[in-house]
Amino acid sequence: MAKPYLIGITGGSGSGKTTFIKELRAAFTTAELCIISQDDYYRPIDEQQRDEQGIENFDLPRSIDKKAFAADIRKLMEGQTIERLEYIFNNAKATPATLTFYPAPIILVEGIFVFHFKKIRQLLDLKIFLHAKENLKVIRRIKRDQEERNYPIEDVLYRYENHVLPTFEKYIQPYMDEADLIINNNKDFEAGLAVVMGFLRSRLGGGH
Repeated sequence: MAKPYLIGITGGSGSGKTTFIKELRAAFTTAELCIISQDDYYRPIDEQQRDEQGIENFDLPRSIDKKAFAADIRKLMEGQTIERLEYIFNNAKATPATLTFYPAPIILVEGIFVFHFKKIRQLLDLKIFLHAKENLKVIRRIKRDQEERNYPIEDVLYRYENHVLPTFEKYIQPYMDEADLIINNNKDFEAGLAVVMGFLRSRLGGGH
């Protein structure tokens, strides 16, 4: 089996990573493209570090089981199939599913720390950074966390100011200069998505 082509996608919370990846997922089969997300490697809530107000901070590198994340990426690169319990962001209204990741010629790794984790960054063949203005990211975060994760707005705003923004400035933004492709998502990412899709199809031999 030829070595898979590994792509990393990162960006701040609310930059549009999830929607961007859904578009890619819809355009390719699991035999062509494997997508694995850092979000499914969060440590349990009782292992999360708390801030000075006693609020769990899920926006720190230590929030993620990076060893398991890196190990599963390597297994996929070796042609193994991976199973992982879905992370449901502590939403009492949701039930986690068992996720299955199949090896593919292109593996896409996404998450806010995929460039920060050195052992994962060193594996990447292509680094993509989704970027958006801070005020837009706040609005998107509020909408997502209220609709999908059942979080109250006070909680969303507190976490954004005290956890999300400091983490972006310390662990995400500094790696922007290392990205091979920066996609601006202030309005939409259609042009950037078209470029990435075209590139993936060329990697796969243009069989679409």
